[in-house]
Formats: sequence, structure tokens, C-alpha cells
Amino acid sequence: MSTGAAPTLTRAWLVVALLWFVAAFNYLDRIMLTTMRGSLMDAIPMTDAQFGLLTSVFLWVYGLLSPFAGFLADRFSRSRVIIGSLFAWSLITWLTAHATTFGELLATRALMGVSEACYIPAALALIADYHRGPTRSFATGVHMTGIMTGAALGGLGGWLAERHDWSYPFSFFGMVGIAYCGLLFLLLRDVPRVDGPAPRKSLYVEFGAALVSLFNRRAFVLAFVFWGILGLVGWVVTAWMPTYLQEHFNLHQGVAGLSATGYLQVSALIGLLLGGAWADRWSRSNPRGRIMVPVIGLCVAAPGILLAANTTVLGIALLGLVVYGLARASTDANMMPILCLVADPRYRATGYGILNMFGCIVGGLAIYAGGTLRDAQIDLSRIFQFAACSMVICVLLLFSVRPVVQPGEGN
Repeated sequence: MSTGAAPTLTRAWLVVALLWFVAAFNYLDRIMLTTMRGSLMDAIPMTDAQFGLLTSVFLWVYGLLSPFAGFLADRFSRSRVIIGSLFAWSLITWLTAHATTFGELLATRALMGVSEACYIPAALALIADYHRGPTRSFATGVHMTGIMTGAALGGLGGWLAERHDWSYPFSFFGMVGIAYCGLLFLLLRDVPRVDGPAPRKSLYVEFGAALVSLFNRRAFVLAFVFWGILGLVGWVVTAWMPTYLQEHFNLHQGVAGLSATGYLQVSALIGLLLGGAWADRWSRSNPRGRIMVPVIGLCVAAPGILLAANTTVLGIALLGLVVYGLARASTDANMMPILCLVADPRYRATGYGILNMFGCIVGGLAIYAGGTLRDAQIDLSRIFQFAACSMVICVLLLFSVRPVVQPGEGN
């Protein structure tokens, strides 16, 4: 972990800009598989439950390893963890294009979970190191727009698969990610220290001590449960919305994929910037400002997903998706800043990794359950209705979180 002199504003925003593209690759590489269901199942026969399992196994591996991945970013160089993660998952993306059986495809998705787990905790902790206080939520939101952009571009997977074959996008984007590692190696650095490199002992972070510190705080436990339930909502919508639009409105695979990811993620991108800026401004007068912004956002997002799931008009469904994406995104812009309010600064990346773990495990189970319910002829709209109800529980949990002031830390 690095803590040092306040970095220059230029360097702080350069880090956000560099990581923006990594975030886009992170979600593009993982999401595009969900938008090419038809092409993939034609090439490699599988049931809907098996198709759902491809995303679920990624999430389970990704989630289980996230606490340890966060610990690596607290213990060692955050920037080097990020670069190594990008290289590994880009190589695995390229290897995915060469899978010929369901077993091989499942193995590459599991390996993708291992490699991608290291990125988000390290990236958000590095941004929090560079942006202390007044710009923290907005900087986090700007970075997360990269995730939304990558998820929106995930629809290119289905589009390219229709025009070439399912393996083409994996091969192409894998090579692009490997090339980008060279630029990061030259430019991405941890926060500079005041007096040069610190002794190794001062950098030492124990995983067991981190767990005890985090779970001894009621606010972190509430955030942990909150993030898990919200993970269920987010991953169900991401994984099954393309299929829902394709079947309910008789759309082609490419159009459904681009509609599900495009409208949702573009609106979420706007919501990240608005939610981050609003939270930064509100936090200057209210220490709970970074908490209340996502609380309000989720109160709006729940009716949005209900609207999308209960209409026979495509335009209304897309409007519901836009409302959901715009409002829910305020949570993504503020989760690391909220963690900074309730966790020891030494354990931020580990803490975010733990939140990621629970969110992904619950989300993976929900995706797999969605595939199983589809095999049992249960309509996807029922699943989205359950997701909307889950967001109400999230509102109650997050509203109960109280910040713990950290000495020397900005809000």
C-alpha cells in the first residue's frame, strides 16, 4: 500500500484517464459473451442453464478471489497489480477464441475470473489514494464510466459474432488489451511518498488483521450485505436483459444485445458523473452525503426495472432501462468513497475485494438460477420483478450505514 505526499492534480487525473480504458476492457471482455447466445450455442451446443453457468462460474471464481486480490493491492504496488491483471485477462480472452468444447469454454471463464479479480479493488484504491476528499466520488464516477462504456460495447460481441463468428471478438479484443499493457507500464505509478521508499515493515499488511478490523465495524457489515444483494440485481439484469429483449420483442440477437447494453450503460454513464458530482458537493455539508445520494438513486431505480419488466411496448421497456441505469449508477460512483468512510485506510482494497466477493457470488447464483428457471419455462419478467423488490431491501440497509471518521482523511 502506498500513502504519501498529496499528488498533483494533473497526475491524479492522468491516473483516472489511464484506468478508464482498463475498466472498459475489463467489462467488455467479460460481458460480450452474454450478447452472443445464439451464435455461441450454434457452435458449441449447451442448455440455457449451461449458458448461464458460463457467467456464473466467472463470477464465483472472481468473487472468491477478490478479497485476496484486494489484499495484494494493499500489500504490494497497486499499479503493478493492475498491469499484471490486464495482461493476464487479455491473454485469456484471446485463448477463449480457441475453445472448441463447453468444458474448455468453462475453463477459460474460470481463468478469466482469476485474472480480472485483481483489477477493481486495486484501481479504486489507487484512485482513492490520488483523490483525497473533494474530488473522490467524481473521480471514482469518471473511472466507472469506463466500466459502463465497456459493458455498453459488450453488445459488439453479438454484432461481430453475427458477421464473423463467435470467436472473432475474443481474439480481437484480447490482442488490444495486451498491447495497452505497454502504455500502462510506462505511465502508471503508485502515489509518490514524502521521503522515498518506506521500510518494508511499514508496508506490511496482514490479511487476518484486515478481516478482523473490517468485520468488527457494523457499518462495514451492513455495506457487505447491501453490496451482495445489489450484486444479485445488477448481474441478473446484465446477463439476462439481452435475452429478454430478444424474446419479448422479437429482436435479432445483435439488436437485442446492443439495445440491452447500449441504453442501459449510456444512461448509467451519465448517472455516474451526476451521482459522483452530487455526492462530492453534498458531502461538504453532510458527512452522510455520499450515502444518501445512492439511497435516493435506488429508490428511483427500482420502479425503472419494474417498468421494463411489465410492458409489451419496446420503447417503454427501454425507458425503464434508462431510468434504472441512470439512478442505480450513483451507487457505483460512491461505493469506494463510502468504504473510505467506514474502513481503516490500510485495508481499502481488501475491503472492496470482500464486498466484490459477496456481490459476485450472490450474482452468480442468481444468474444460474435464472437459467434454471428458464429451462422450467418461467418468464424472465418474473426474475426482474424480484430484482426490483431486492433493491428496496438495499435502500434500507444503506440508509442504516453510519460513517466512521478516519483521522487525517477527507470525506
